[in-house]
Amino acid sequence: MDKKPLIPVHPELRAYLAGHGREVKLPLHYQDLERFSASVPLLDLNDNDTLWQTVYFDEHERAAIYDGLGKIYALLRMDGDMSATQHLEVARIDYCLFGNTRPFRIRIINRLNDNYDHFYVKRTDANRIYGLELEELLSPNNVLYLLDGDTLIEEHIAGIPGDDFFDTKLEDTTFNQIRMAKEFVKFNERCFVRLLGDMRAYNYVVDITPDIEGSQFRFRAIDFDQQSYEGRKSFYLPQYFKENNPIIFLGIEHMANATVRQYQLEERSMIAARIKASPRRIRELLGIMSRDEISKREFIYQLRDELGQHHDSTSFRGLQTMGEVLRVHLQLLLAKEFTQSADFLESGNG
Repeated sequence: MDKKPLIPVHPELRAYLAGHGREVKLPLHYQDLERFSASVPLLDLNDNDTLWQTVYFDEHERAAIYDGLGKIYALLRMDGDMSATQHLEVARIDYCLFGNTRPFRIRIINRLNDNYDHFYVKRTDANRIYGLELEELLSPNNVLYLLDGDTLIEEHIAGIPGDDFFDTKLEDTTFNQIRMAKEFVKFNERCFVRLLGDMRAYNYVVDITPDIEGSQFRFRAIDFDQQSYEGRKSFYLPQYFKENNPIIFLGIEHMANATVRQYQLEERSMIAARIKASPRRIRELLGIMSRDEISKREFIYQLRDELGQHHDSTSFRGLQTMGEVLRVHLQLLLAKEFTQSADFLESGNG
C-alpha cells in the first residue's frame, strides 16, 4: 500500500471545528519543532529500537519551545488555565519518521508529584480529523485534540498496544478470554460502521480495567489517518488483517456465530443511540464530509461498488465522495435494525 498523502483541511471543515471549540490559537506550531539540532534513537526497557528519536534543541531556542509546549498542554488538558504551567516541565520530546503525520510526542511532568503525561504535535490531515470527530461522536470514547493552521495537537490515548497485548495478555482465564473476544467483535463493528481503516494490531490499544470478577477490556483506535480513504471494503474490517489473528482465533474458539451477531447488533444499537443524542452535529459533519475531497476517485468508485454488493443495494450508484459513501453505508447498516436513526441520516444534508 502506498503511503497516504496528507489531505488539506477544507475551509468548511475548519469553520465546523472552530464552531465546536477545536480550533484555537496555539503558542507553538509543528514547524517550530522541526528546528531540532540533534537526535538519538529511543530504546525501550529491553534496549530495542522503538523507531522514535529523542530530539534536542539549541540552548537559545529551548526555553521558548518548552514554554510553548507547556501552554499547549494547558490548552489541551486544563481548558487554557495557564496558572498550572509553573509546575509543568517538558521531560522529553520524541520524533517519529515513520508516522504519516511525522508526529512529535511530548512528555510533560508535573513537578509537584512527578506524575507524567504525553501529547502529540502533528501535521494536519483531513482524514485524520474526520476520524477523530467520528470517534468522539460514534464511539464510547472521548478524544481531546486541537487545531491551528497546519498543526494538530492530540492527547495520548493510554493502553497496551494491540500487538503487545497479544504477546503478553491472551493467556488468561476463559472468562476473560471471552470478554476479550467480545470486545474485539464490537471494535470490529465500530470500525466498519464508520469506515475507519487499517486497524492492524499496532494501530489500536487495549485498555484493561479490573472488575468484580475478571477484567473489562476496551479496544481503542489510536490512528485515524485511514478514515474513509482506501477503496477495499475489507480494509475497514480489522478481522481481515493477519496481525489480528490471535484475537480472531480466540473468538472462533469461544463464540458461536449467533453470539457474534448479538454483539454486532449491540454495538449498532449503541451507535444509533449516539446518533440520536447528537443529531445536529453528526448531520453537520456528514454534510461537510459529503462535499469534501478526501480520497482518490478510483478508491471512491471501488468502495461504493464493493459496499453496494455487500448491502445488495443500488443506493451507492453515482456517489462521488467518501462522505456520501459513508452516509449511505450508515443508513443501510442502521436501517436493518434501527429505522429511526437511518431515517434521520437520510434527511440531513448538513
